Amino acid sequence: MPEDNLNPAELASVACLNQVYLAMEARRNFLVEAGAGAGKTYTLIKALRKQIDTNGPSFLKVNKKIACITYTNVARDEIKSRTDNHPVIFSETIHAFAWDLIKDFQKIIRSRIPELSEKWKVRVEEGGGLKNQEISYNLGYPKITEYEIFLHHDDVIRLLVFLLNDEKFKKILTNRFPVIFIDEYQDTNKELANSLVTNFIESESGPLIGFFGDHWQKIYGTNSIGLITARADKLTVIGKEANFRSERIIVESLNRIRPELIQHVKNPDSTGEIIVYHSNPWEGNRRSEAHWAGDLPATVAHEYLQRTIQELQRRGWDFDPIHTKILMLTNNILAAEQGYGNILEAIGADDLLKKNNDYVSFLADTVEPGAAAFSEGKYGQMLSAFNLSAPLIKRHSEKEVWDRDVKRLIELRTSGSIGDVIDLLKITKKPELPRKVIDKEKRLADLNLLPETDQDDADKIFLNKTRGIRQAPYSELIRAVQYIDDKTLFSTKHGVKGAEFDNVLIVLGRGWNQYNWEQMLEWVASGIPKGKEDTFERNRNLFYVACSRPKSRLAMLFTQKLSSSALTTLQRWFGNVLVPYSL
Repeated sequence: MPEDNLNPAELASVACLNQVYLAMEARRNFLVEAGAGAGKTYTLIKALRKQIDTNGPSFLKVNKKIACITYTNVARDEIKSRTDNHPVIFSETIHAFAWDLIKDFQKIIRSRIPELSEKWKVRVEEGGGLKNQEISYNLGYPKITEYEIFLHHDDVIRLLVFLLNDEKFKKILTNRFPVIFIDEYQDTNKELANSLVTNFIESESGPLIGFFGDHWQKIYGTNSIGLITARADKLTVIGKEANFRSERIIVESLNRIRPELIQHVKNPDSTGEIIVYHSNPWEGNRRSEAHWAGDLPATVAHEYLQRTIQELQRRGWDFDPIHTKILMLTNNILAAEQGYGNILEAIGADDLLKKNNDYVSFLADTVEPGAAAFSEGKYGQMLSAFNLSAPLIKRHSEKEVWDRDVKRLIELRTSGSIGDVIDLLKITKKPELPRKVIDKEKRLADLNLLPETDQDDADKIFLNKTRGIRQAPYSELIRAVQYIDDKTLFSTKHGVKGAEFDNVLIVLGRGWNQYNWEQMLEWVASGIPKGKEDTFERNRNLFYVACSRPKSRLAMLFTQKLSSSALTTLQRWFGNVLVPYSL
């Protein structure tokens, strides 16, 4: 298509792609910085197709491949599909790629096992030491036996980082994969990213490496790299200055938030809508607890949300989940809206929503998928979710036991407590409780027999939390899992990166120990205090990702009281759209 017929976003996309082609032709390592809505995956696919056309036939003749590293199975499968499953493309998740590289170096990685962590030291000692065990990696559960050693996901990355310092290994890697593209580069493990820069980019040896992503969209984890930096003559940074998602008014605001990566809109004549509600005029007593200071009481915050939804409906918003997403960047009204208040009170928002609790992670990641598969008649999927091999059933009575036990589990999920389900699984072992949960159950039983006067502070904290979890209705766990897995109208940051919706309402308040929106907005105006750069980046990135989700309409509701400095930042970013109101 002639460039005269292209819209501004398409022109920016073509310019970016031409720079990528030039870098590949010159075998210069490069990094594509593609802001939200820029069409990063399109550029990645075009680069892969260019590599297929240029190098595909010759690489296949000598058994070389072009690696494309992703961070999810969904992304991996999309890459394969959009490159027509071409045999020269090796598209895999980072862990599968790492294991494929290191699995043949059995002797050297076996010798490194005790150095991976203190836990591995203990495992090796308890397992009778290192002998000639086969190193395996499949489900990611660490374990050592007389004949095998099973690696955790993190172990595979650590071992790859270690081997990247070995000259022979680097030559073998480069020979197998002369070209490596890394999707969502900002989520790369820090040690691995730094090792790639040191061993390949700064040294100007090894494969051609292309990074695709956006460091402003690093919102998961603390051990990912975010921005990858190297000398300008060693790594060519290419900005993709396009936005194919959002209408003009939203793109203009994103450009004010991020002026160093100006985006060009697809349709300059589009309109869109932005409106920012805040609760500063409310005159009641606000919350003062740690991580809650300045926020509305939960019941008042709930009323504010309901009123905001009604107001937006009057403005023509359609709150069908197909069209509208409510992003809850607050913990103030989640429990009331979603119905899992008892679990939330027992373990706290962060541990619940990140599944940093042994009970929650087991029930959410093992029991729930298995129960869902059983209910759908997918028994193979159930066994896989339960981490069980196919049971050897010789008699009809044994089949009846299986059917009875799992049906009882299904029943208790709706009628019983979390403790009822745990107690059932102790007996049926369908599925088996993980060691960490078994240990907690034993500690709970021991402490229940211990007089309160003999319990120390740690014991009492453990008892309160564990009893709270066990007493909570299991139905709350189901609702929490649905929320975490983004199956409802409401969502936090989990699952929103890469997603887009016609309309987005963001609710911003307190209750998260790592997020303070007023503080972030103030620091934009006054400067980031020394030592607080990571805190600022964490808040800014999540705010940017949330604001960049809508196609047409963006609204915000701040239940947290905002200072005049914070309000000034909002006005500078979004214009005269601030609406103060009280109930």
